[in-house]
Amino acid sequence: MKLGELLIAAKLVSQEQVDAALAQHLVNGRRLGENLIAAGAISAEVLETFMHRVPLEPGDLAETGIDDKWLLGLMLKLMYLGQLETPAQIVEAIRLPPHLVSDLIRMASERRLLRALGSRDPRSGYGTSYALNEEGIRWAQEALEQSQYAGPAPVALEAFVELVQLQKINHVVVTPEKIRAAFGDLAIDAVFIEKIGPALNSDRAILMYGPPGNGKTSVAFCLADIFNDIIYVPHAVMIGGQIMRVYDPSVHQRLDLGQTTQTSTPSLIRLEEIDTRWVSCRRPFVVTGGELTLEMLDLSFDPTANLYEAPLHVKALGGCFVIDDFGRQLVPPTSLLNRWIVPMESRVDYLKLHTGKSFAIPFEELVIFSTNLEPEDLMDPAYLRRIPYKLEVGAPTRERFRQICERACAKEGLELTDETFEAITHRITEGKGMDLAAYMAKFIVDQVVATCRFLDVPPHFEPRFIDYAVDNLRVNRA
Repeated sequence: MKLGELLIAAKLVSQEQVDAALAQHLVNGRRLGENLIAAGAISAEVLETFMHRVPLEPGDLAETGIDDKWLLGLMLKLMYLGQLETPAQIVEAIRLPPHLVSDLIRMASERRLLRALGSRDPRSGYGTSYALNEEGIRWAQEALEQSQYAGPAPVALEAFVELVQLQKINHVVVTPEKIRAAFGDLAIDAVFIEKIGPALNSDRAILMYGPPGNGKTSVAFCLADIFNDIIYVPHAVMIGGQIMRVYDPSVHQRLDLGQTTQTSTPSLIRLEEIDTRWVSCRRPFVVTGGELTLEMLDLSFDPTANLYEAPLHVKALGGCFVIDDFGRQLVPPTSLLNRWIVPMESRVDYLKLHTGKSFAIPFEELVIFSTNLEPEDLMDPAYLRRIPYKLEVGAPTRERFRQICERACAKEGLELTDETFEAITHRITEGKGMDLAAYMAKFIVDQVVATCRFLDVPPHFEPRFIDYAVDNLRVNRA
């Protein structure tokens, strides 16, 4: 992925502006960024700020921060397991730039670990193919015995820590307009927006509490649309000779911009190439619930492969980490809070390798606790004090419940009259003895639509349809 693609993804420039800057490069030979600035597409200050966070490809093997011999072993493992032959195939697998792969191939040739198979295309420097000889196979097998990791080259822990600090979530300025846009069709009270906005900008822990079914989880998920800029996640990090995998396709939303014009355009200059050991992603949004255990917050070591999987909160760095249904985990709430309190206050967490070596890592993410239980029953005042923002997501008023019902009905083509609304609310509050909750509107509408579909009639309200739906809100009492 090149600079132009990232600027487009960040919505700092348009595809048309990038195309025009590339056309100017053919005329004046200037860099893409220089042409964008000259055309007024972006200011020098904005571009400099953006580029400060972009990991650029290393100029030589020393700049990778990883030992040359280790990288050589990784390349041989990839060639051995993937039956790779050409430099282009190796570049794709190891995620190092071509000139560094050429250096590794030269090192392997000097050690007599490779044999050249000839050139498939004499006009191209990438045409030469290589194969492992017996010594190369032995070297690859020994490297696999030490670690079965065979993926993109890792980044150094120091580089990882530095970039995490550069892409803190509080670098995103949250405005009322961004919150309203993210909430979309949710009927959110203006007072709640004024309360949650400062909490989001503070990058401090948030506790959302209130009775079930009133939108705590929905609110949390909407926050993902607020923090939608680009961050960079490493495939793997090297710590004291050990590998920790970080990038996780099930957690990280990778940017796929391969269709942009610049993909087929040669690099303008080397400094405008992105270090592909890092994956360009949206800010992560990790949600865990009752399944969360203390073990999930520590490194997971695979003794067979001799590598680590990063814990959930490390994968969430730079984004949001939501603990849903807090208080319903298998471990006591105080145990989880004890694990979190120091990192939340110091913004640093400590992880330990199986060798006993500990290392520090930034704790830069927005932690949101969401619970249906009473906060005072979950934690004592000392813990509550350390969670500075406590937002109650309570039951809707009749007026807001009417808004929620109207939006749910509009989506399904149902007409909501005053008489129908009164029948629904009376049946809930008087007939069932329940308080109004936000989820009930969509629940009832969905059930009425399902009944109409079964009877093969257009969607509409009838008293008995409403009764059927409301009866499913709660089991009838004897």
